[in-house]
Amino acid sequence: MARPVCLIENRNGEELVLNEEARKILSSISQPLVVVAIVGKYRTGKSYLMNKLAGKNDGFSLGSTIQSKTKGIWMWCVPHPLKHGHTLVLLDTEGLGDVEKEDSKNDSWIFCLAVLLSSNLVFNSMGTIDQQAMEQLHYVTEITKRIRLKSNPGPDDDDSAEFKRVCPSFTWCVRDFTLTLVLNGQEVTEDEYLTNALKLKKGLSKKIQDYNLPRECILRYFHSHKCFVFDRPASKADLKHLEDLSDSQLDKDFVAQSKRFCDYMFNEGRVKTLPGGLIVTGSLLANLTDSYIKSIRSGSVPCMENAVIALSAIENTQAVEEASSKYSAYMESNTYSFPTETLDEFLNMHKVCETEALKVFLARSFKDKNQIYQKKLYELLQSKKKEFLQRNEKISYDKCQTLIKQLSWWLNRYIHVEHTYYKESGYYLFQIDRDSVISAYNRTPRKGLQSSLVLQEFEKNMKTVEMTILRTNQSLAAKDREIAAKQAQEQAAEIQRRIVETNNQRLQQCMDNQKRSYELNETMLRNKMEIEKQRMIKENEWMIRQKLQVQ
Repeated sequence: MARPVCLIENRNGEELVLNEEARKILSSISQPLVVVAIVGKYRTGKSYLMNKLAGKNDGFSLGSTIQSKTKGIWMWCVPHPLKHGHTLVLLDTEGLGDVEKEDSKNDSWIFCLAVLLSSNLVFNSMGTIDQQAMEQLHYVTEITKRIRLKSNPGPDDDDSAEFKRVCPSFTWCVRDFTLTLVLNGQEVTEDEYLTNALKLKKGLSKKIQDYNLPRECILRYFHSHKCFVFDRPASKADLKHLEDLSDSQLDKDFVAQSKRFCDYMFNEGRVKTLPGGLIVTGSLLANLTDSYIKSIRSGSVPCMENAVIALSAIENTQAVEEASSKYSAYMESNTYSFPTETLDEFLNMHKVCETEALKVFLARSFKDKNQIYQKKLYELLQSKKKEFLQRNEKISYDKCQTLIKQLSWWLNRYIHVEHTYYKESGYYLFQIDRDSVISAYNRTPRKGLQSSLVLQEFEKNMKTVEMTILRTNQSLAAKDREIAAKQAQEQAAEIQRRIVETNNQRLQQCMDNQKRSYELNETMLRNKMEIEKQRMIKENEWMIRQKLQVQ
C-alpha cells in the first residue's frame, strides 16, 4: 500500500462500518501479520510514530490544530522490514476523549477493537505516567464488559489467563517527557519507570480500588509491558509541519528515541495469533474485523469464541474451494500427457495433485471439528478425479478407435467390398490378416487406458465376421469347420474373460487408490494435529510464565 486507507469508518461518531476497499486489501494478503495499533488521547502525535514504523515521514494524517484529525481506524500494510514473508499492519486510531464527541461509548469501542485486532498495542500519552495518565486509560477497565472470550463461560473460568491469550503486548509511549528517570535517588530504565507506575496500593477503600483498577487490568490482561519516553521533537512553530522536517532538523534525542522504538517493534513485535496459536493472515483479519463490527452494530458484545467459530466456517469453506481449485489446476496442467499408458500412471498423477491440494487445505483450515470440511474436500476431489479419469479414457478411446480404423481399413475392404475371404482358403487368410492388424495395433505405444477395450470390441466384431466366413467357406471339411467353430467360440470366451479381468483389475486398483487417499488424509491430518498440539503446549507454558510474573 502506497498510502493508508480507512479500515473502520466512524460515521458521525455513532456507527462503525468496515471499509470495503480495506477489506479487499486484507483479503489479498496470505502472509502472517504483525499488527501494531496505537491508541491515546487526540492530538498527542500518534500518527507520527506510525508513519515512522512505515518508514515514511507522512502517510497517516498528522494535523496541526486542536481538532482530532483521524476518524475511525486507519490501516497501512507494508512489507515487514525484518521478518521475511510477513506483512506489517499499522492501525492508527482516532483520538480518545475528543471533546467534540457526544458519546464516550464510541471511544470504548475504538479502544476494544484496537485490542482485538492487534498483536502489539501502543498507548500514547503526554508528559508523565501519573494518575491523570492512568485515568486516560480507563478504557482498559471496560475490556471485560465489552469483550467476551466464551459464549458460555463457567464460574471457575480464569478470565485473566484467557485474556492474555488474546490481548496484545502493551507498550506505553510517553511524549514530551521532561523529567529525569530517577527513583529514590537511583537512575532507572524506562521499563522500571513503567513497572513502578503500575505498582498497586494496599487497602480496600474506594479510592485505593479506583487507583488500582487500571493498573490491575494492564498487568492481568496484557502479556508484556514496555515503555519508551520521548523528548519534544521540535519547537512549537516547527510542530505544525513536522512531516516536512528531516531528521537533521529534529531534536537528536527524539530521533534516537524514535529509532529505538521502531527497532523494538520490528524485532519484538509479535505475529497476530488466535487462541491455539493459529497464525492470522490478511483474510482472517478481514473476517475477524467484520465479525466484531457486526456484533457491535447489533448491540451485542463481541465474543472471541463465536467469532472464531464463524471465522472457521468461512475459512474452512474457502480452504475447500482453494484446495479444490489447486487440484483442478494441477491436474489440468498434466492433461498434456493424456492418455496415460496405465491406470497406475493416472492414479499416481492424482496422488501428487491430491497431496498438494491437501497441503493448501490444511495450511488454511482450522477448528475443523470432526473433519467435516476435510471430508467434503475428499469427496470433491474423488468426484474431480472421476471426471479427469473419464476425460483421460475418452481421449484414449477416441485415439484407439482412430488407430484401429487406420490399421484395418484394408481388412474391412477385403471383407465388405472385395469379399476376399468368402472363397477357398479364405478362412485361413482372414485369420492371418486379422492377426496382422492386431499385432500392428499392439505395437503402437501410448494408446491409453481404453486400448484393451477398443481391441476387444474389434476382436468381437471380427469374431462375428470369422463365423460367417467359416460357414460359407466350402473348402473346409465338416470336421475342420467344427474344430474351427469350437476354437472361435473358445476365443470369444477368452475375449470376454479378459474384459471381465481387466474391469476387475481396474476396480481393485481404484479401491487400493481410495484406501491410499484415506491414509494420506489421515497422515497429513495427524501431522497437523501434532503441530497444533505442540503449539498449544508452548502457548500454555508461556501463559503459566506470564501468570507467575504477574503474581
